[in-house]
Amino acid sequence: MEITLRYGRGGLPVVLPDNVDVVTTRFTPGLPDEAAAIREALRRPIASAALAELVKPGDTVVIAHSDITRATPNARLLPVLLAELEAAGVARGDITLLNALGTHRPQTEAELRAMLGDAVVERYHCLQHDGNDDAGLVALGETSFGHPVRVNRHFMEADVRILTGLIEPHFFAGFSGGPKGVLPALAGAESVVTNHGRAMIAHPKATWGYTEGNPIWEEMREVALMTNPTFLLNVTINAAGQMTGIFAGEMLAAHAAGCAFVREHAMVAVDAPYDIVVTTNGGYPLDQNLYQAVKGISAANEIVREGGAIVVAAACEDGIPDHGCYAALLAEGGSPQGVLDMLARPGFSAPDQWQVQVQAQIQQRAAVYVYSDGLTEAQIRAALFEPCRDIGETVAALQKHYGPQARICVMPEGPYCNAYVHRTVPAYLCESAS
Repeated sequence: MEITLRYGRGGLPVVLPDNVDVVTTRFTPGLPDEAAAIREALRRPIASAALAELVKPGDTVVIAHSDITRATPNARLLPVLLAELEAAGVARGDITLLNALGTHRPQTEAELRAMLGDAVVERYHCLQHDGNDDAGLVALGETSFGHPVRVNRHFMEADVRILTGLIEPHFFAGFSGGPKGVLPALAGAESVVTNHGRAMIAHPKATWGYTEGNPIWEEMREVALMTNPTFLLNVTINAAGQMTGIFAGEMLAAHAAGCAFVREHAMVAVDAPYDIVVTTNGGYPLDQNLYQAVKGISAANEIVREGGAIVVAAACEDGIPDHGCYAALLAEGGSPQGVLDMLARPGFSAPDQWQVQVQAQIQQRAAVYVYSDGLTEAQIRAALFEPCRDIGETVAALQKHYGPQARICVMPEGPYCNAYVHRTVPAYLCESAS
């Protein structure tokens, strides 16, 4: 069969055996009028007064938004939010848009314009969070986990603090959106490192779909509540990038409603683990680099058997990338076990260690092959993966290795679809009923 994988900016057609199972999210049509749905959500929010009732003339407003590695439809979402604020009497000069980068690199001017739209960039004050800028951070004390917290000063000093973003399954925070819009998105780098620390990442509930009982998400919630956010505006999208749901209002209540929606539409049961799983990193913008591609690999890991194989397609137009510590940590570890041994050294702590830890944990149980037009074979091997020149040929070779009865699955949407083995139903699927 021929199937098109979500890859880069245009997709990747591949030919696979006819007996392959295709696992995708349930189709959810886009909202017929996105702008009208956003306005309705802002005026009739969840567990909150209408946004217009929460602001007044003279208020300073900071709106935190996702960066370019996320598929959040900022250019369609933010103009409606901004118009609602101005209609309520907030002066344009009192509004700041804050790119919630976490520890990611800042965007270029061209990237900001592509992400937000020319009109927003030209009419509003746009800032980019820097988790290493001491002057730009405010200390909030420690969490119940004993971790120090600093958060973006501009956000904390605003009269009105609005979080925006995308809700989707997340490989160790359970779900994106909600509290994740503060930690890691607006936090100091040291808070990101401790929240994503070795013991936190290794926790059995630090995985897809879990919030309650997941220490990473619970600390994110704790830190977000420290900032007393005024309002949350999160969305969900389908494979075409269309908005499928708008969840606005009080941060926790609105986020919980969005998570319940995603559980219903993006989580799919399979009957048994597979010998071979072909996955992606969801195409652009998420598959810009190999660091992010660990998410797609982690999605496949949920349904691959012990000793099986994962083949991931990620365009990686931004390379490994060159920024951050991901490549250096992999080089220092030298092997999956070497990475885990390195992270276990007393006192060891480094940015990006969470990504190499998840990668190494997966590689302890499955082989991982990478197809990428943006990387050389040497770069792929240096990242401790096996290069794949042709996905069809690699799958055929793996099928020969595992035998003619090998179970094969393809996840064309990668991490946007959270598959799980039906006979071991995750507890999080029962959370929404409790």
